[in-house]
Amino acid sequence: NRRREALVAWSVAGVSAVGVGLLWRVFVDTVPGQQVERLAFDGALFGRTHLWSTAHGVLDVVSIWFIALALAVAAAVALVRRRWELAVQVGVLVAGANLTTRILKTIVLHRPDLGLGRTGDNTLPSGHTTAAASVSAALLFVVPPRARPWVAVLGAGYTAATGVSTLIGRWHRPSDAVAAALVVLAWTAVAGALATRRGPVPTVTDQVPVVRAGGGPSTHAVALWVLLVGGTAAGVVGLVLLARTWSVRAVPAARAAEVLAYAGGVSAVIAASALTFAAMLALRRATGSLDGRS
Repeated sequence: NRRREALVAWSVAGVSAVGVGLLWRVFVDTVPGQQVERLAFDGALFGRTHLWSTAHGVLDVVSIWFIALALAVAAAVALVRRRWELAVQVGVLVAGANLTTRILKTIVLHRPDLGLGRTGDNTLPSGHTTAAASVSAALLFVVPPRARPWVAVLGAGYTAATGVSTLIGRWHRPSDAVAAALVVLAWTAVAGALATRRGPVPTVTDQVPVVRAGGGPSTHAVALWVLLVGGTAAGVVGLVLLARTWSVRAVPAARAAEVLAYAGGVSAVIAASALTFAAMLALRRATGSLDGRS
């Protein structure tokens, strides 16, 4: 049902936007939130010497040229498939996500001085994580159905690697990377909602090849299962560790508290990456099937 799929897509976009606002409110606009993320920020120094050599290489890839090249590749795939509307949708997705992150970070949101030392500029959401997630989501939009599960899993992994790398380099705090994943999910949902406005609703016969073209339900289900289980497990670990850190945040000098907060932040970034791409995969399958070609 075209109307139902559109409602689901717009609802996902709305919930994602609210999630970004809540992250800022809890971790940026409150003393406890800033304390917990300060611990995670300091905890990133643990083992940084060895980890940074890899993380730096991951982050160096991301640039304006990287986004432009990835968008051109995604558009080319869409045009080769003769799916002109997909080229427009991925343009909306990538441009919308990256511009939104830029506007939120520099104009809309701010980082208040709550008396905890040097405040600095607002860094939520993370631009690097947004770029990595948005180009991965763009590829998820344009590749043929049978390739989507693989792109979703690899995209989640690349997004998580980029987000964690910004933590290792102390470029960002955990909430910055999680917010970036939600920004991209919101714009993926918007792009999906645009797909529900095209053409007549396909017949049942038209929709049958869509399921077969996707490599069968098993391929899609396995990828979705991996993302959901992996994301949920990482999310539970992150919640437990951050909850523990929240209770001991009054002792910033304790190395154990810093490591706990850092590990909790890394887990949260991994969880956000996996769960958002699970949602993107489900949305793409649902909205893509509406035109009978996917």
